[in-house]
Amino acid sequence: MFLLQIAALLATLALGYGAAIPTGMEPQSPLGGRIVGGVAATIENHPWMVSVQTSGSHHCGGSIISNNIVVTAAHCLKSPITASGLRIRAGSSRRSSGGVLVQVAAFKAHEGYNSATEVNDIAVLRLRTSLTFGSTIKAIPLATVSPANGAAASVTGWGKIGYNSYSSTSTLHYIDTRIVSRSQCASSSYSYGSRIKESMICAAMANKDSCNGDSGGPLVSGGQLVGVVSWGVECALANYPGVYANVAELRAWILQAQKTV
Repeated sequence: MFLLQIAALLATLALGYGAAIPTGMEPQSPLGGRIVGGVAATIENHPWMVSVQTSGSHHCGGSIISNNIVVTAAHCLKSPITASGLRIRAGSSRRSSGGVLVQVAAFKAHEGYNSATEVNDIAVLRLRTSLTFGSTIKAIPLATVSPANGAAASVTGWGKIGYNSYSSTSTLHYIDTRIVSRSQCASSSYSYGSRIKESMICAAMANKDSCNGDSGGPLVSGGQLVGVVSWGVECALANYPGVYANVAELRAWILQAQKTV
């Protein structure tokens, strides 16, 4: 969620000018407790939500889009991660128990993903065993158009309670938030400027945000998957909305990738 290359650049500049590195540009830890400002959620209300796991532990979030395909963030799959080391837990509000644990057969990250800018931060996972749909496991449709600025949305995940927090909980949480359109997020109203690209969309609500450990998880609006948790400066920091991969912009890639992964 936070940009390694930009952090390195800022560190170099800081050393050159004797300044401190801006807080929040450090790389994201994949582990954590829950979404900032969130409340407990049940998987029945968010049945597309999965935990993407490595070495038996929660690593990132993901969204079910068919019985054998999960959408997550490309930055969640950086080397040395391999398909053989990945599993998803579906159908449970707890990241460490319940539901079903399914091996990932293969994955594909967007060929245009750039870890320096986080453009095209999208990937698909193909499961070795197809999921059985029911009240706790369902697919979510992909957005065909980006939601309007100010549209109601929600985010779920098992990420940290706060940027500097070490608190942890194993249960799913969610926040209600509002869409910040790409053009608005890149405007002078916020502080990202030109770092917001066409493949991105933002969301913001005072004292609420996705955070470390929520990467790859769903931003949902109007019952559709509209975004994938990608990056941001700290978590719930004023003037810095959470930034998400824009599913409507990346929909064609997702549909093609799920056929070839």
